[in-house]
Amino acid sequence: MTAGADHWRGLTLAFISSVSFATSGPLATAAVDAGLTAAQTATVRIGLAAVLVFLAVAAFRPRALRFTRRDLPVLLGYGLLGVAGAQLLFFLAIARIPVGIAMLLEFLAPLYVALWIRFVRRTGLARTVWLGIGLALVGLVLVAQPWQGFTLDPIGVLAGFCSGLSTTGYFLIGEHAANTKDPFGVLAVGLLIGAAIVGCTAPPWNLPFGLLDKPVVLGGAQFPLWPVLLAIVLLSTVLAYLGGIFSLQHLSPAAASALGLLEPTTATVLAWWLLGQALSPAQVAGGLVVLGGAALVQFATGKHVPPEAEPVS
Repeated sequence: MTAGADHWRGLTLAFISSVSFATSGPLATAAVDAGLTAAQTATVRIGLAAVLVFLAVAAFRPRALRFTRRDLPVLLGYGLLGVAGAQLLFFLAIARIPVGIAMLLEFLAPLYVALWIRFVRRTGLARTVWLGIGLALVGLVLVAQPWQGFTLDPIGVLAGFCSGLSTTGYFLIGEHAANTKDPFGVLAVGLLIGAAIVGCTAPPWNLPFGLLDKPVVLGGAQFPLWPVLLAIVLLSTVLAYLGGIFSLQHLSPAAASALGLLEPTTATVLAWWLLGQALSPAQVAGGLVVLGGAALVQFATGKHVPPEAEPVS
């Protein structure tokens, strides 16, 4: 496969991952409106996804689960940061500060990834990459609209900041894992670790199973809660994480994280379609700016040698 085709495969997988992750917001909102707490929704989401992925990998790709003690830090890091940390810290943030502020803090991750690559790995990044990341963050401000009722809660701000660091770990650790281990095995074990951590906040045996048939409304149609939860598990989690970790076999973390900025924009559009939440002209414009910024990053990383291969003198 040529470098160009390889890059486009990575773009496709990262796009699928970002859009799939974006569906979790509106679907989880419907689940919470039906009576589940955010923590319970996370337990269902990560717990069932972990069981399904682990059983599938154990049955059809058992060699992927062969790890040594040296692999433990990577597996723990991916499960703790990429799965549990990003989820729980974001939920804690939105419980204390406006969603727009929490989104901005979480999706500073592409900037942290770029700073890590530049100053820790000491590898060069094209100016276009920095310009694209900056442009996408400006667009994200327009989408999130943090000026709508800002309340400074130190714990909420700290949680949002840490959710961004966890998301950074998701991309950096995921890249290392995807290129040194079987991604199926890393994902299976990482999800199990994340599920164990998330389950401590809302034990599965305390879930309100009587709500499974409760009706919810999405896009003007009525559904029982259980297929909505199933969609959160399969679409918003399994497909999202699979696309994400496999995209890192073909893209640099800077490129993948920049494309991840499409997630809040897509979530806003889905909230308008599925939940009837209105979009302002500023949010529409912001979404276009995010797309432009992400396109700049992809152009820079797709045209040249991957940034990690350009050492800084």
